[in-house]
Amino acid sequence: MARIRFTTLRDLYEAFASAQADIKVEASDEAPLRVMRMLVGAGSLYQAAAMCAYLLPRREAVWWACETVRSLVGLPFPAEEENLQAAENWVREPEDALRRVALELGMRSDQSSPATWAALAAGWSGGNIGLDGAQVPALPFQTAKAVYSAVMIGVSRVVPADQTGRLRVCIDRGIRLVGDDRD
Repeated sequence: MARIRFTTLRDLYEAFASAQADIKVEASDEAPLRVMRMLVGAGSLYQAAAMCAYLLPRREAVWWACETVRSLVGLPFPAEEENLQAAENWVREPEDALRRVALELGMRSDQSSPATWAALAAGWSGGNIGLDGAQVPALPFQTAKAVYSAVMIGVSRVVPADQTGRLRVCIDRGIRLVGDDRD
């Protein structure tokens, strides 16, 4: 279980300037987990998924993305499996060399694949994200954006009639990763 990193939704937005544009909820002093549960209850699952991507610490967010992609996509194509494995390897052992493998795979893979975005989420989790010797620092929001992209692309592969139910199951998993009942 992840630790709660933000006391209020406002704290989350202050940490990640891009979060409010993705979550689409006004800043408030509400506990983020409570807001996420309210979004789920209201059927605003895309907003809840965005909140989960920002609320989870980077490793847990990448793990959630991989689990969600596997749950939504089923059997991935070989290239997708390679991307998911690279991201999962980094989650299990968050060393820079494994992060770089995920980054390089993600950068050269099909951008329409949810597994590519899971690999990029791991690759963009910190350190230098420049290729070919360029020095480019990872930005704080990049992992969350990539996680959210992985989830949304994964959902798009599900038959429309099943999308809501399957995404809700994935978000419930994310809530359990985030959660504690102090909200």
